[in-house]
Amino acid sequence: MLCISYQPDEKTCVQFTVKLMYFLLSALGLVACVLAVAFAAHHYLQMTKFTCNTIFESCQCKLDTEDPLGRTFTYQDATDCDSLTSMLNLYLLLQMALNLVAALVCLSACFVMWKHRYQVFYVGVRFYSLTATEGQKQKV
Repeated sequence: MLCISYQPDEKTCVQFTVKLMYFLLSALGLVACVLAVAFAAHHYLQMTKFTCNTIFESCQCKLDTEDPLGRTFTYQDATDCDSLTSMLNLYLLLQMALNLVAALVCLSACFVMWKHRYQVFYVGVRFYSLTATEGQKQKV
């Protein structure tokens, strides 16, 4: 079922299936990496708006201090809230950068597979001259 009749480079069904799976998994990896970058960026923006206080050897951070129903994030055994939030921001920035690199690798893999498969242009250079009978046979 996966093998279609037009297979320019693939000699077997297994080669076609492997190339198809490689392309699909690269595309899936690209989507996953872009989503990971988006979620890390969202959390990074949230963490820049945190207001943190040290309470009983724990760090409690809130987004909005005036909102009594606002989410409170508690980090146990953290006495220095400033170093904790700066370290978490650094980790989120590192995660965004690494996922962006992975997304670019997946994008390049998809681009190479697509270009190899569908955008191959032949120049049409001939090393021999056509005779009149060969030229008439090749008319379409």
